[in-house]
Amino acid sequence: MTLNCVVVDDSAIQRLSIVKLIENHPSLNLIAEYNSALETKNGLNNHKVDLIFLDIEMPVLNGFELLDVLNNKPQIIFVTGKTEYAFKAFNYDATDYLHKPITKERFNTAVDKAIEQHKLKMDFNETEGEHIFVKSNLKKRKVYIKDIKWIEALGDYVKLVTEETSLVVLSTMKAFEKELPEGKFLRIHKSYIVNLDKIDRFNSKNVEVGAYEIPLSRNKKTQLVDALNNI
Repeated sequence: MTLNCVVVDDSAIQRLSIVKLIENHPSLNLIAEYNSALETKNGLNNHKVDLIFLDIEMPVLNGFELLDVLNNKPQIIFVTGKTEYAFKAFNYDATDYLHKPITKERFNTAVDKAIEQHKLKMDFNETEGEHIFVKSNLKKRKVYIKDIKWIEALGDYVKLVTEETSLVVLSTMKAFEKELPEGKFLRIHKSYIVNLDKIDRFNSKNVEVGAYEIPLSRNKKTQLVDALNNI
């Protein structure tokens, strides 16, 4: 099992020390390193990340403030030079809290915790049914993948349409698409992502999901046919 991770620290020297530990760990894959929380927020829209090594004290936006604005949080291992934030860190469901300077043994212990939590999450998903958590109306809500019909763009938000209800989530389409399992959903239009299992019929212009018609971009038809053949 390999966890995709990023390092967030405004100190280049501190980032380098964490990067070296990551590169020497067989279960970690470094995706990116960032020198600010703002850079991280933008970067996470382009990568699927399992674990963040996160500094707390950074200019403009600190580590806690970054977590407050993330819709879908990976596991967090805080890395800081101060112990005073430890209690608050665990209120953010931190996997671990590393105090600088970090030894290889302490680092590996933290990573072992992250791997174990990831395994538990995977086992839980297989047992209960694959699902995601979304934040809507200031509450975390569990949504089962099999219940999602389509996702629709609404400016700075997306509307998640399920068998039972609709939820409005603060997210871009690109970021939300990365949260969905590969091979089960397809973005068929700039404003729509559809669950392939929910498609009843389609033609050159529309996809039908029950009584609802969703526009199909001309350049997506071939991709849709291929995706449906591979379900």
